Amino acid sequence: MLFPSVVFLAWFAPLFLCVYFFLPWKNLSFFLFSLVFFFWGETKYIGVLLAYIAVNYLFGLLIGTRNTPALRKKWALAIGVTADLGILAYYKYWIFLLQTVLPDFFGISVGEFHHPHLPLGISYFTFHGISYLVDVYRGTATRAKSPLHVGLYIAMFPHMVAGPIVRYHTIAKALIRRSFTVRRIAFSLRLFAIGMAQKMLIANSVAPVADKVFALPESALDAPTAWLGTLAYTLQIYFDFCGYTFMAIALGVMLGFRLPRNFRYPYFSQSITEFWRRWHISLSTWFRDYLYIPLGGNRRGMARTLFNLVTVFLLCGLWHGAAYTFIAWGLFHGCLLVIERIGGRKLLQRAPRPLRHGYTMLAVMLAWVLFRSNGLHQALQIWLAMFGLNNAPEAKSLLELASNESLVAMAAGLLFAVPFVEQSGKRLWQKAVQTLGHPARLCMSATQTLWAVLLFVCSYICILAGSYSPFLYFRF
Repeated sequence: MLFPSVVFLAWFAPLFLCVYFFLPWKNLSFFLFSLVFFFWGETKYIGVLLAYIAVNYLFGLLIGTRNTPALRKKWALAIGVTADLGILAYYKYWIFLLQTVLPDFFGISVGEFHHPHLPLGISYFTFHGISYLVDVYRGTATRAKSPLHVGLYIAMFPHMVAGPIVRYHTIAKALIRRSFTVRRIAFSLRLFAIGMAQKMLIANSVAPVADKVFALPESALDAPTAWLGTLAYTLQIYFDFCGYTFMAIALGVMLGFRLPRNFRYPYFSQSITEFWRRWHISLSTWFRDYLYIPLGGNRRGMARTLFNLVTVFLLCGLWHGAAYTFIAWGLFHGCLLVIERIGGRKLLQRAPRPLRHGYTMLAVMLAWVLFRSNGLHQALQIWLAMFGLNNAPEAKSLLELASNESLVAMAAGLLFAVPFVEQSGKRLWQKAVQTLGHPARLCMSATQTLWAVLLFVCSYICILAGSYSPFLYFRF
């Protein structure tokens, strides 16, 4: 079940909201509906989700009990984290290890194995479970006394599909008591409409262009085609991912939870270091707090710092999917961060702003080619085509690859991928308020509401029309 779908918008969400707001058992109803949300698409794997909840609740109790000896707490933490990672490894990496890594690097053939289905959102379950256990062990979070709290924290359907990754201590109080206001609900509805528009009107409209280009044979890839496909995917993955997290945050706000912002205009960055402060913020901070800092961070000399950076981004790439392309994508970013750490960032600071931005976007787009490609060979061919280093006797016309709708969506994507519109709107609103006072506030509120309604209606029409809507998170 997806947020921008008839099933969710017309049936699941209205029924859930009626039960949630009009019945007293809010946590229980939220948890049960989250199980239904997961069960709808992953019927056979509801047991996996329940296993995550049970493992983390039980080990959290053991770790968080005051009378538990320190050594036993360490063992409980180690076993709990290992169990979380073990479940993830079986479903996500086991076949990749047996059928790809072992034959390629060790010459060991183990035959064919049945590839287990990857339960939706399992990577997010794992990260939530690990952060809960570690935070309880560190004392930054108090263990949950009720299994319902752990269950709701892990299975909460707003962030189940695409995040953001939430820390238990940030929502612990809200699990016990939370408030609802008309203003907060109105804000969440507007934010949900914006997120759905990003997904349906921009991401889905540019997706066919990326799909067509990345499906072309090598002989049809010339420079304009390769750049068009890369740009389309660059916009698609941002507005798809950002749109989903906007919808998740909106639902969280509506239900009384504050979920962390996940994107802050990453394509406005002036370096790869800044890019990772703006892109998938909850993931990068998770790796920082639970891997980079425990490895030593930047406290053990430059050599160890650089090693830690590469290790973190190697695992970051692997987290996104069991394939060489994801590993290469992570290493690509890790190497760029190393270069910036040893002096590249100082050189960038001396460069003009357009040059810094151009370097960052070039690096990001080259990396997205790795992320999107079916293999390293295809990524290499697209890179060669982007710089005119291959022959393309069968090159397609750009008009064959991009419809008018796609081109308009790409233009809109380029406009809204940077903060100029938002900043201009804020400045205009501030001037209006200073000049006109309360009437300006009413006018702005009405304008925001009408704009949100328009975006929602247009997005819902696209849903009803059955427009192309790819799902990018099946590997996560």
